[in-house]
Formats: sequence, structure tokens, C-alpha cells
Amino acid sequence: SCADFHIAAMTTIVRTSSDVLFGRILRNTLLSITSLRGMKIYTRTGDKGRSSCYNGERRSKTDSVFEAVGSLDELSSQLGVAKEYACSERSLCADIEKIQSRLLDAGSSIATPPSSSLEALERVKFPVRAAEWLEDRIDVMSEHLPPLKNFILPSGGKASTHLHVARSMCRRAERAVVRVEVAEGVDPEVLKFLNRLSDYLFTAARFASNPKERGEIVYKKP
Repeated sequence: SCADFHIAAMTTIVRTSSDVLFGRILRNTLLSITSLRGMKIYTRTGDKGRSSCYNGERRSKTDSVFEAVGSLDELSSQLGVAKEYACSERSLCADIEKIQSRLLDAGSSIATPPSSSLEALERVKFPVRAAEWLEDRIDVMSEHLPPLKNFILPSGGKASTHLHVARSMCRRAERAVVRVEVAEGVDPEVLKFLNRLSDYLFTAARFASNPKERGEIVYKKP
């Protein structure tokens, strides 16, 4: 569920009286998945096809918000696979872990409707300059790549091809988030980050393939 996916973001201490209602929602959600023996994976709260946003609002699991959050979750999982194959390149592994954390931040932001309290919206505000960080990383990797003169086909080894899969999943996730933006609004920093992330993943896929040594497979007309 939306709440389950971002449970780590819900442990913020409630500090002001205006946070009481939101704090109760978070506390109750946390308690619902905790037993005396420890954490439980299942909550049973979504058994009827509905789930909760961060403000406690119940929606169908077919809602565009949950579609977007699920797409981000799927992308993060694919990045986890790519990281396992890219472990020989430490900079990529560190980048991917940071990106996975930012995807959690993006999901938290999307799962908090604009109608939520100002305190709730501030708590899940997406980090600024996240897109600029991606641009910096793209520039660094590009210095080690040959100029791109043709369309290239996804290839170049396991790390590279898994990063290409992540790139295409990122585009799909971005489209899902845009649908939420059209329906009710999304933090513009989230959209900027996702748009830049697909560019990063394309560059990272090329970087992981080491094209200067093994070359790249280019598109050929029939």
C-alpha cells in the first residue's frame, strides 16, 4: 500500500500541536503493523482493494496515486538488480543507492495529496537540487564516453542492459506521475527529478558497457 511503501518516512517525531491529527494517523498506521513480537508484514487494511494516503484518505488501489507509487517501487527494485551487476563500478553503486532513497522521497511526496495540511506537505517535500545532482553525475560519466552519433540498442553486458530496463521503467513511472499531476498536482521537483533520471540511466548504461573498449551496437536501417 501507499502507507506501507514509505513506512520509513513516517517515523518523524510530532513536535507541534498542529501536528497532532497527522501524528495520530502515523502512529495508528505504525501500530497496525506492529505486534508484541515485532513487525508484521501484513496489515489486512487493504483486503477490500482500498489503501490510505498519508493524510489518512482512503482510495481505491486503482487510483492514479497508487499507480504512480507502485511504478516508482518497481523502478527501485529494478535498480537493485542493476546494482548487483554493477558492483565492480563503485561510483554507480553509490549513485544507485542514493537514487533509490530519492525514489522513496518521491513516493512519499506523491502519496501526500495537495489537500493535506501544510505541516504534512512540508514534511514530505522533495529534496531540492536532486535533479541538479543527476546532471552533475551525467556530466562526469560523459567525460569518459565517446560522442553519441547514432541511436544505440540496449546491450553492453548485464549491468548495462539492466540499467536500460530501468531507464524504460523510469519513463513509464514518469508518465504515471504526470497523470497524478494533471489530476491533482505534484511537487514540480519530483517531475524534474524523474525526467532527468531517465537521462542519467541512459548515460549510466553506456558507462557500464565500457563502449571505448567493446563498442556499442547501433541502430541499422533495413
